[in-house]
Amino acid sequence: MSYPSKENALSEQKQTAASAPDSKRGDYSANPKITLTVPAECNGLRLDQALARMLAQHSRSRLQNWLRAGRVTVDGEVIIEQRHKVWAGGRIELAEGSDERAESACPEDIPLRVVHEDDALLVIDKPAGLVVHPGNGHWHGTLLNALLHHAPQLARVPRAGIVHRLDKDTSGLLVIAKTLLAQTHLVRQLQARSVKRIYLALVRGIVERGGIIDAPIGRHPTQRTRMAVIPAGKPARTRYRILETFQSTTLIECALETGRTHQIRVHLDSVGHPLVGDPVYGNRFGRVPPGLSFEHQALHACRLALIHPETGKSLLWRSDLPTAMAALIDELRRQSLPVDVDATEQREGDEWQDIDEDSAVEVIYVDDDLDEDDDCER
Repeated sequence: MSYPSKENALSEQKQTAASAPDSKRGDYSANPKITLTVPAECNGLRLDQALARMLAQHSRSRLQNWLRAGRVTVDGEVIIEQRHKVWAGGRIELAEGSDERAESACPEDIPLRVVHEDDALLVIDKPAGLVVHPGNGHWHGTLLNALLHHAPQLARVPRAGIVHRLDKDTSGLLVIAKTLLAQTHLVRQLQARSVKRIYLALVRGIVERGGIIDAPIGRHPTQRTRMAVIPAGKPARTRYRILETFQSTTLIECALETGRTHQIRVHLDSVGHPLVGDPVYGNRFGRVPPGLSFEHQALHACRLALIHPETGKSLLWRSDLPTAMAALIDELRRQSLPVDVDATEQREGDEWQDIDEDSAVEVIYVDDDLDEDDDCER
């Protein structure tokens, strides 16, 4: 198999340090360097795409920032154009920069509910109200700040080891990588969809049966702080099944097959069943039923399953509903006679892929002993 001429491609798309603004150039000799040889499967890819494949431990946005800063050379020449194509056998050098997000944060003594910790992993049960990453007016009091205090070595791991997130007002289980190797392993599991994430959601209206919502999600075309189901969005799939039905609400269980921003909230709103208490999606229809009180969307990440990056063992953690959400559901039960629903009922051809004790995994239970007073301060 013959590859396109590297010389021809370079002459067409070469961007050197001389063409970069002076502010983009610098001596990065003190930064750790990674040397890579372009594999055959990356032949002809854009430079940013090839880097994303070869360096899965880093986000694409971080790699693109390093590209623009002149930290990447291809066959000895600095390249700042992310569309520059690379060819099999080419030599790439990357001078890693520090993690800007972690640098902008400082350790803060914020209580964390740790449900599992070893040399590679940290699993926490996040309370509603705790922001995961600094930004958008939340530069302090975040999970990242808390992690840097709990495990200072996380300052050396991109994003302080955070590989997935929950919305500020969504509670439940999150896994943190404590080493770069573990982070790479978890990122690849997420990409391969082998990390299983199950949520409990209380929605408005009567959901008649379980099923799959397969609808692309992207930034809302006019309201930039919201996401929406749009044709040009990224693929997104959510499975759901009914657990319990009340007078005007339904308790369902959702399984994510993808991890788009606000995915469950957007998908359920798109089919006419917004989350109870959601301040963004569903508008007035998504408010708490009359006579009841709940301060945020009723969504809890109740189960998390993955392969341990060092031992290769399948692990599963469970988290009970937080006190406030459990009290809300108890009150709904008192107000109405539940309608019996077969929780395994699905549309024809749809099987619910559950994760439980029958999955031959080690089950680690999370006791529900966290009081309201233990919530992390913002």
